[in-house]
Amino acid sequence: MSPHYHQGEVTLYHYGWKDCATILFYFFIAIILHAVVQEYLLDKVNRRLHLSKSKNTKFNESGQLCVFHLVSSVWGLYILITEGYLLHPSSLWENYPHVNLRFQVKFFYLTQLAYWLHALPELYFQKVRKEEISRQLQYICLYLLHISAAYLLNLSRVGLVLLFLQYVSELGFHIARLFYFTDESHQKMFDLWAMSFVFTRMSTLTLMFLAVGFGLARSENQGLDLEIGNFNTVLIRMTVLLLVCLTQSWLLWKFIRFQLRRWREFRHEQAVRKKAAAKQPLRPLKRDSLGHHENGVLKAENGASPRTKKLKSP
Repeated sequence: MSPHYHQGEVTLYHYGWKDCATILFYFFIAIILHAVVQEYLLDKVNRRLHLSKSKNTKFNESGQLCVFHLVSSVWGLYILITEGYLLHPSSLWENYPHVNLRFQVKFFYLTQLAYWLHALPELYFQKVRKEEISRQLQYICLYLLHISAAYLLNLSRVGLVLLFLQYVSELGFHIARLFYFTDESHQKMFDLWAMSFVFTRMSTLTLMFLAVGFGLARSENQGLDLEIGNFNTVLIRMTVLLLVCLTQSWLLWKFIRFQLRRWREFRHEQAVRKKAAAKQPLRPLKRDSLGHHENGVLKAENGASPRTKKLKSP
């Protein structure tokens, strides 16, 4: 662990070069846990679903991320409650820089960095297709960039809230995708996720402008001081805000494309079904061959009702 000191009965920590060794250790732990979840949970489900190769890859991705986002969301919420950040939002920017961290906060950040670093070699171990690698590399690098910036710039409190919001939203998406792969008729989960996604984007931007744009701008500690970990300058604040705004805009753009693609696929499916229904010929009923009508019900000659044929969905 990095150097620390005691404040009363509470041991506080701050980051240092020794964190690299801790991250490396949990990097290997994450690889082992990844393999355990894959072998004892996801592979067993895959054998029952008989998915195609492309769907199998996405199912494994969503399965792994569901476990990670669920654990991280619960863990992050516990920290936010115990540290009092939810009840006192002003504590997110007051008394900056937040150099000294409690063990649970520091441990949370180190494990987050270790997990997203382990996701890089997993692209090779999981034999991800080439067309999928660029997409996964994008969000892996974005997570590493934002988590590292929050940790190294001593914005750990704001980063905790933003990570919690992001993980809850991502958890909803991957749960919806897992349900979709088990039964493609499950579409309502995506609608619920869409609402939470927009709410997360708006909440993220609002919180960043409130904490960094206004809170830190009014702080007494202005200026760059590497010794005490103070990065509260206009340039750094604007850079952080620009980074978050660009990321949220990019996510919204991808979200809109995703929703438009879903809408086009739904319209195409509806059109195909209408054409299939229109092509079905209307066969006239013959009393001699089919039977006779009795109280509005078609009866066969032997008194039994003829079996109706089921139309196969396109």
